[in-house]
Amino acid sequence: MKSRILLSFFVLILLSSCNKDKKIVDSLVHYNTEMEAKGYHFGDKIQLPSEVTANAESVAISFGEKETTDLTIDPRYFTLGDNAVTFNIKKKNGEMLYQDATINVFAKTPEQKLTYKPVAEYPHDTSYFTEGFLLEGNTVYESVGLEGHSKLVKYTLGSTQPTASVEQPADIFSEGIVTLGDKIYQLTYHAKKGFVYDKSSMKLLKEFPYPNVIGEGWGMTTDGKNLIVSDGTKNIYYLSPSDPSQVVRYISVAGNTQVYDQLNELEYHKGFLYANVWQQPYILKINPANGEVVGKIDFSELTKKNTKGNDDVLNGIAFKGDNMLVTGKNWPEIYEVELQK
Repeated sequence: MKSRILLSFFVLILLSSCNKDKKIVDSLVHYNTEMEAKGYHFGDKIQLPSEVTANAESVAISFGEKETTDLTIDPRYFTLGDNAVTFNIKKKNGEMLYQDATINVFAKTPEQKLTYKPVAEYPHDTSYFTEGFLLEGNTVYESVGLEGHSKLVKYTLGSTQPTASVEQPADIFSEGIVTLGDKIYQLTYHAKKGFVYDKSSMKLLKEFPYPNVIGEGWGMTTDGKNLIVSDGTKNIYYLSPSDPSQVVRYISVAGNTQVYDQLNELEYHKGFLYANVWQQPYILKINPANGEVVGKIDFSELTKKNTKGNDDVLNGIAFKGDNMLVTGKNWPEIYEVELQK
């Protein structure tokens, strides 16, 4: 009888312990669900539920191989956007509890709504499925996509007649381009490689493999030092021009209330990155230091004029002085606009 009573008492303790553990984890899950929608900002402190603090000796947050017991939203550990983490809870009796979570981090300041005034229009070849687009002087460089139709073309703004053209192999889907020094760099969509051309002759010089972290090639620009690449996610990667297979650093992009992914065509101008969001009618102005979206330009009026289906979307950003040039896949026009606040 005594052993049965002791066994029942042990089972009671075990059940009580399990129930307490469940309450601790459930409170963290509920708390995280609320905070995932609300989001944090850099410098905020994660306030844990009382069920956790009352029963924990310590709480750490792990990010893969990194771990910290500082519950401050610190850019050394967190990026803007969604962060997959694990809470490691050490109970006062030494036992460990683990709970996976997603912590969203947003920009502190709401993005400005930027407006524009159209100032000029130029013809654009409607056969061009625009993927990369830039202007140097009065010369347009454009990367045309789709397998079997991909090419790199050069023409004078105001004309649709190419002054030079490089056809791509049938299995290549061309993507973003940028010029840096005497070279043109071009991305591909699924081939996991890019091309480097001589800018003057447009002769192919070499190919380069993507860093493993980049699954697809989308947009590309430069700050004059690095190649800056988007891959259709929330991330923008900085690559070394001398070895584009190496990531120098990366940023994740978010506004005050949302994470932006499917970042596509890129342009760098006067200290800011500009990116269009695939199949959306707006262009983001991004702080390259931390990925915060500081401005947003709504081009709905232009996209309604030019978009008839799912593919002919806004996808082309360049600068002519301080004015922006915008176009899209198979659009008949290139628009020059003056940006205004």
